Amino acid sequence: MAAIGHPERNEASPYYFTYIDKVPAGDIRDTLDAQEIQFLSLLRDIPEGTSRTRYAPDKWNIREVVSHVNDAERLFVFRAFWFARGFDSPLPSFDQATAMAHARADARSWMGHVDEFASVRAATRTFFRSLPDEAWLRRGVASDNSFSVRALAYIAAGHVAHHAAILRSRYLPL
Repeated sequence: MAAIGHPERNEASPYYFTYIDKVPAGDIRDTLDAQEIQFLSLLRDIPEGTSRTRYAPDKWNIREVVSHVNDAERLFVFRAFWFARGFDSPLPSFDQATAMAHARADARSWMGHVDEFASVRAATRTFFRSLPDEAWLRRGVASDNSFSVRALAYIAAGHVAHHAAILRSRYLPL
């Protein structure tokens, strides 16, 4: 199976390249593997009490950030699945505020969120490793934007990289 490199600029709308551009060079499947280990290490070093920390009153706490990361990864992979399997009907938008309002992130243990990321990422890795070469360039529309399957894999990795950087820079110095 060929290495899966960075998507072309026409494989997602410009906004999503804020995530895609955070992903280092190399095969995205290897990046997803390595990133899982790194992100879990970061999360497992955060104590239960610290997981309720907000860096500003109007911002999510750490539990909510990780709940959002888990929701978004599921969404990106579902979109990739839909397009990879040849479905051509457009998919609806995702409103992160609506999802967070119903997630009840603070009602669950911190380690529950961490374990959930491990499970979600394991499923992500398995899905992307199972794709035949021709599926990576299949495309579809979600949230009124065109995406390739390859772009969605990079968006999943870039989204985690984005939130890991925010956790390190804004939350964990507190």
